[in-house]
Amino acid sequence: MIEWDKSMRGSIAIVGSATAGIGDAGGQSDLEITSRAVHAAVADAGLAMSDIDGLMTAGLSSSMWVVKLAEYLGIRPAFSDSTQIGGASFVAHLLVAAAAIRAGLCRNVVIAYGATPRGGSSVSATSPARAKLDPFPYEDPFEPFNPPTSYALAAMRHMHEYGTTREQLAEVAVSARKWAQLNPEAFRREPLSIDDVLQAKMVSSPFTVRDCCLVTDGAGAIVVTGSDRTADLRQPAVYVLGTAVAHHHRQISCMQDLTVTAARESGALALRRAGSKVGQIDLLQLYDAFTINPILFLEDLGFCAKGEGGSFVQGGRIAPGGALPVNTNGGGLSCVHPGMYSIFALVEAVRQLRGECGERQLSGAMTALVHGNGGVLSAQATTVLSRER
Repeated sequence: MIEWDKSMRGSIAIVGSATAGIGDAGGQSDLEITSRAVHAAVADAGLAMSDIDGLMTAGLSSSMWVVKLAEYLGIRPAFSDSTQIGGASFVAHLLVAAAAIRAGLCRNVVIAYGATPRGGSSVSATSPARAKLDPFPYEDPFEPFNPPTSYALAAMRHMHEYGTTREQLAEVAVSARKWAQLNPEAFRREPLSIDDVLQAKMVSSPFTVRDCCLVTDGAGAIVVTGSDRTADLRQPAVYVLGTAVAHHHRQISCMQDLTVTAARESGALALRRAGSKVGQIDLLQLYDAFTINPILFLEDLGFCAKGEGGSFVQGGRIAPGGALPVNTNGGGLSCVHPGMYSIFALVEAVRQLRGECGERQLSGAMTALVHGNGGVLSAQATTVLSRER
């Protein structure tokens, strides 16, 4: 195994963050709301657009999205990257940003994403047009409704192997909704019970529509710079202690074990690079495209044993007032999900660590773990963030 350069720990920090167009962007395009988020994040950092010399992004609507966005922003970055590993992309970008800043390729990097599948013209993650561009040769002949069908396979296997119940899956959605009710930005804030989840319209067994993420508009952006340049900026820095990425498969039919994800590798490596243990993490932001996701990730990241995720989330443990705060903005299930989500998980972690979350603010939060997921449990990316370097 290649040895991690320990001086990379905390070498970069997030110094600006913002969102735009959450929910329904009123017909604005993906470029428009992403630009709004970028400008707001740069201003939040106390920088000017002329200070931005790095751009990292990924999109669903264009094969040259980073070039398109740079053109729209009117910037000419010295460094750019558009690595696309689905919803995990923006957490994974932190690893490349750290290397690029360390190598002197750029100084101030914007990581951004936006899409408008609800109110605008963005390509949906489940659209027929997108399916033609990204075929699954071993699965497409059976006409699955992906991604729900693939995630439903993982949920059914977990239920079969470990006795996980429908009520435990529903608890994930209910906990997310309780957080969303404390978040004015969240798209869905009406009350939600376990019975509401179970009795909702079936999508792909065992999932009803309330087990599945929202389809909303939304954009998010963060500004990353070297830790040695944070003292004079407007906002308190949130340091990136360690980041890691892992992926094993693209199609769910090629997943070796439907109950074990590559988060097991990315989480362990990110924590090791950060010099942290799970017991030192104050809050989690986990990619929750479906209710099975947080259960799998809690297990694979080491917060509970394999097979115990269902019982772990019961009793409001991950809800407001619970022992382990998870997805404090409401997550993809109740706050925002415009095709890819992890940029919003990063923004929420930054807001919590900076103490900006109002009614949902966690007292004394110092360290956060953010985990991104891409594809059909395919690509996993984990980062540990802290108020202290």
